[in-house]
Amino acid sequence: MKKKLSLILCAGLSAAAFATLSAPTLAADLKLYAAAGVKSPVERLAEDFEKSSGQKITLIFDTAGAAEQRFLADPDATLLITGASRIKASEKNGKLKNGDTSIVGDTVAGFAAPPDQPKPDISTPAKLKAALLAAPRIAFSDPARGATVGAHFMKVIEALGIKDEVLKKSTLAVDGIQTMNLVLEGKADLGVTQLSEVMQANKNALVGAFPKEYDLATTYSLWLHNDAPAAAKAFAKLITSPAERAKLAGYGLRPPQ
Repeated sequence: MKKKLSLILCAGLSAAAFATLSAPTLAADLKLYAAAGVKSPVERLAEDFEKSSGQKITLIFDTAGAAEQRFLADPDATLLITGASRIKASEKNGKLKNGDTSIVGDTVAGFAAPPDQPKPDISTPAKLKAALLAAPRIAFSDPARGATVGAHFMKVIEALGIKDEVLKKSTLAVDGIQTMNLVLEGKADLGVTQLSEVMQANKNALVGAFPKEYDLATTYSLWLHNDAPAAAKAFAKLITSPAERAKLAGYGLRPPQ
């Protein structure tokens, strides 16, 4: 009978190598919370992992902040993928302890628009301001749910002096995945999210990054309990292996330098 491996996700050892692990080393239930920015590469890894090991993997994603909160609230949680700065802060205040951290990759915040629409110029603060005022509908992830880009966007529109105008026509999405769904379904004319989420949803929707004055780069890291079962450590090694990191560019993520 196959054991079920549940990964509740916030992103070496190959999947084939993992398959050689003996049955007793496989955990009946693993939980890994991760940010939505690593959705596509982790989905692919999970699919390969399941084919080679025979174990079922269930994948669920959330914002960086919500993923961390759910991880901390779950005594059975084993792995976490979220912003590196969040992990460092939680280690400093003692919420995360007795664990090890590995960098997964970096992503940059930016904008998306429906693939069949002209893309606005957002290369300077003035042009970004004009594009935001011209867009009839805007979508971005809810900062109250721990959305990194959503919180950044709020600061940007306040700095540009257009906070009220933008919020009146904005939809707060649950996470970057929903933001992109709104854009691709034609329910938003501009979406604000991680460029990795844009690339993973539809490369033709890419508008570009914030102007350099408002640049935001986020490093994703994986945190793992020191006493995690062998199955969890093997999957963590797979995610952070050099071979897998080299493939990140295709998903809008920059491998560690």
